[in-house]
Amino acid sequence: MDTAKTVAKELTNEAKREKVRVIPIQFFDDFPKHPFNVKMDAEMEALIESIKEFGILTPLIARRKEDGRYEIIAGHRRKFAAKKLGLTELPVILREMTRDEAVIAMVDSNLHRERILPSERAYAYKMKMDARKRQGKRTDLTFTPVVSKLNSYEALAQENGESREQVRRYIRLTYLIKELLDLVDGERIALRPAVELSYLSVREQKDLFETIDSEDATPSHAQAIKMKKLSQQGKLTMDTIFSIMTQQKPNQIEKVKISYSKFEKYFSRGTPQAHIEAIIFKALDEYYAKRKK
Repeated sequence: MDTAKTVAKELTNEAKREKVRVIPIQFFDDFPKHPFNVKMDAEMEALIESIKEFGILTPLIARRKEDGRYEIIAGHRRKFAAKKLGLTELPVILREMTRDEAVIAMVDSNLHRERILPSERAYAYKMKMDARKRQGKRTDLTFTPVVSKLNSYEALAQENGESREQVRRYIRLTYLIKELLDLVDGERIALRPAVELSYLSVREQKDLFETIDSEDATPSHAQAIKMKKLSQQGKLTMDTIFSIMTQQKPNQIEKVKISYSKFEKYFSRGTPQAHIEAIIFKALDEYYAKRKK
């Protein structure tokens, strides 16, 4: 079991040993800049059904704010489901935590989830890393010292079963504009080329996205490296971006290209491409099966 899952399990076990309070739902606030998406999907529907039948089995974890309200550390999805069901109160464990302790606990309580988007992991890692830097002394909830930035990356990597370089790559994604980061979440741009693109300026990234949108083509790793190099030399213009993006890639296979705008009403942004393709092919199979009858 990786460290994030261990921490989440420890938080749950500790919550069961502590006093559970019941507090009106209107007094709860989401964690500021919470990096994990809370949305209506298949997992949320299952959670809603579970709460409807059994209630909220695991209390939320929160801390009291200076204004007397409560900030959720763990349990954003449970709160969302409770609101959908019209519940007016939530079971909660209150913890005394500093801001940075709360950030670390919030991230660790969510990283055990089975499906996490690259953008969610990126901002979660960055939030935890920044909290560590401010503290200057912890690598986990057991107060082990952090002696350098290098060790901070290594500690974060070990806790989540990643290499130090992979953690660095994810944190680099936070430098991407939202439009490009959405393409990473949707598996249209792979992690490594996305990291190279993160070194482009905001203006250059916007020009790149405009080209991606108009040409319906995404950059390869080699193309991303080339754009990064030109950007560092001050030579990356809209024309050079277009020229790079319209070059035929080695071993390129002819594809049927469909703009996302044509099926955006069927799929939310960030839906994995493999999932979209599976549904489209299933629909085609059913369509032609009916025609044969």
